[in-house]
Amino acid sequence: MCGWCCCLDLECIHNIPPLSLLFLHFSSAPSTGREGIAERAPSMASISVPDPVPSPTEDAENIRKAVQGWGTDENALIEILGHRTAAQRAEIAVAYEGLNDKTLLRTLQDELSGHFKGAMTLWAMDPVARDAKLAYKALRKKGGDRHAWVLIEVACASSPDHLVAVRKAYCSAYDSSLEEDVAACSLYKEPLKQFLVRLVSSYRYAGDLVDGELARAEAAELHGAVAAKKQPLHGDVVRIVSSRSKPQLKATFEHYKRQHGKPIHEVLEGNRNDQLSAMLKTAVWCLTSPEKHFAEVIRTSIIGLGTDEESLTRAIVSRAEVDMKKVKEEYKVRYKTTVTKDVVGDTSGYYQGILLTLIGPE
Repeated sequence: MCGWCCCLDLECIHNIPPLSLLFLHFSSAPSTGREGIAERAPSMASISVPDPVPSPTEDAENIRKAVQGWGTDENALIEILGHRTAAQRAEIAVAYEGLNDKTLLRTLQDELSGHFKGAMTLWAMDPVARDAKLAYKALRKKGGDRHAWVLIEVACASSPDHLVAVRKAYCSAYDSSLEEDVAACSLYKEPLKQFLVRLVSSYRYAGDLVDGELARAEAAELHGAVAAKKQPLHGDVVRIVSSRSKPQLKATFEHYKRQHGKPIHEVLEGNRNDQLSAMLKTAVWCLTSPEKHFAEVIRTSIIGLGTDEESLTRAIVSRAEVDMKKVKEEYKVRYKTTVTKDVVGDTSGYYQGILLTLIGPE
């Protein structure tokens, strides 16, 4: 049930924290560049922001014009929201609510449809609230490893502070903790469930210090668990992967490769029929090389019969402001084609338009 009303729909707009929570983490952020200079996205982000950038009020007014009348100007919405950072979109949402009798997210839900609506509403959300919603939905869907991927992405592909913020947003929106819901989820069995609980409840050291001796020792422990004991999620593995900092894990995996001749993800990948090995490989990639994982998500969402639009949207929306340039490079090397070419071949209309805007030029 929705945490804000009696609705049972998982897509319900009330399953999103209030504006005061959604934008709280922006309050201590640096200036968004509204004083005539565009805010810079991270160097590996793929979105482009105009310079100078319009004011939040101007953007909000133009969005209102785009949805007024009999039809909706979808291209105008893509042009505005698809070229703004998360902080700028947050300011637009506040300005829009001040000008109208409903929120920006509600307007997008009411005015748009299909996969385009899904992509635009997910993109317009605060990244913290977005990940909380994705995790909530993943815990209520049956169907293979792809939903467990979402939990691993939320726990491992962002910063420790981001994960803490996601847990707070999850509690606010759904009146329960993410850790408790993972532990109670009937879709996952032990030891995978224990591993997922440890991942979503972790708080890693965020600095750059690395202990070389510890890296060597834990590389040997990982080898013993993964290769010799045939227990890919045995206690040592769960402890190491769920608690060590990302730089420490990179050092450990480098020692593993030097000591045993293969990177750990190749050893895990060789055991394709083992769900636990597959989930551990996903965590290893999300922690140390997230571009590898998200390139795989995009590819698997496109190949075969039909398109998994939900996974495709999630991967592109969640990485556009983070490392989509690296994802595109990895995709090109591994699959000998481009993300753009595959998206063009498998999508259409305004849905294709927002995805290509977020992907950016190859």
